[in-house]
Amino acid sequence: MNKTDLEKYKAMLEAKRAELSVGLRNRDDIAIEKTPDALDEVQLAGERELAIRNLDRESNLLRNVKGALARVADGSYGTCLHCEEQIKPKRLDAVPWAKYCIRCQEAADRHEFETESGETFDELLANAA
Repeated sequence: MNKTDLEKYKAMLEAKRAELSVGLRNRDDIAIEKTPDALDEVQLAGERELAIRNLDRESNLLRNVKGALARVADGSYGTCLHCEEQIKPKRLDAVPWAKYCIRCQEAADRHEFETESGETFDELLANAA
């Protein structure tokens, strides 16, 4: 990856980080509100649950963006963290914070990664509990 491409991705990541940081500061939607009507409380609880899920999703995305910026800084950006192959520019254009190449991402989504000890991701999670 050349320096121009790296600067382009860095600018994209910094813009996304700024966008997410602003959105995460607004937590008014998760405040617990009491109403005299039980039906309104159920509706507010549903809206609060949706706001919490969105906040969680955006927090995870911000963590991934910050991780990508750290990889830019240490020179490992654009390299798959699992197989160490170059991530295709087309994938980075679509998902600049991608940690894995398409093949490894699909395996991760199916929880097929093995750790250094030979355990699969699912086995590792089961043993951690």
